[in-house]
Amino acid sequence: MRAPINKIIPFSNVDGPGNRMSIFFQSCPFQCLYCHNPETIHFCNSCGKCVKTCPVNALSIEDGKVIWNKELCVECDTCIKACPNLASPKIMWMSVDEVIEQIKKARLFIKGITVSGGECMNHPEFLTELFKEVHKLGLTTFMDSNGFHDMEKYPELMAVTDKVMLDVKAFDSDFHQKLTGQINETVLKNLNYLLKHDQCYEVRTVLLNNFEQNENTVINVSKIIQDKCFYKLIKYRPFGVREEGLQVCGHSIISDDELNRMDALAKENGAIYTKTV
Repeated sequence: MRAPINKIIPFSNVDGPGNRMSIFFQSCPFQCLYCHNPETIHFCNSCGKCVKTCPVNALSIEDGKVIWNKELCVECDTCIKACPNLASPKIMWMSVDEVIEQIKKARLFIKGITVSGGECMNHPEFLTELFKEVHKLGLTTFMDSNGFHDMEKYPELMAVTDKVMLDVKAFDSDFHQKLTGQINETVLKNLNYLLKHDQCYEVRTVLLNNFEQNENTVINVSKIIQDKCFYKLIKYRPFGVREEGLQVCGHSIISDDELNRMDALAKENGAIYTKTV
């Protein structure tokens, strides 16, 4: 069994508590307009447009497929910028054992792993086996998820998942669909499921320059989570956002005053543990 890995960051202190290894899986059912890593959404279709842009000739076409030479690559991401398909030619199809070998290299310096994406739950069977092995190393297992998949339908995976960091991008379903291409019914169902089972580490909402929707989401999410987990309020930042997203989400970042107002609004509606970034 193998899964498509977009990237592994050996040490991260923003993906859960403590120092953690972050593992980014390829493919996502959402197409968030403000996505900062849209190259994780689709799989490479070998159109070849990226090949001629590589400054070090780390890409080639063999038998109609784009081939990535990791040894030559200088990680300039020119190929990603050139891709018209929201994909990347730099995907590693790895087995559980191969991922575990990478984790073992950092084992003494990390508290656990966090799997992200894309959407990590596009690969539930792989995650289940990976998390079992990670626990044998004495490390914790976190998922960073957009909540598209109904977590209640994956009891084996959830049994070996220590905590989940869940995105609630919008409380209004129509606005959520505008932002992501999908409604949020399952996202909100997962929120209640995780809170019920004490598996929600934090809920995260990106704050756009849309005050009405910001308020609606912050008020309603805060009423749901209360003191059961952290609520992280994140400023929308246009850096790395594709042109389609910039046209809808804009180029400006909300002010610190507005961020603080949203934080106060969250607390007023019951969210005890808030973070702002």
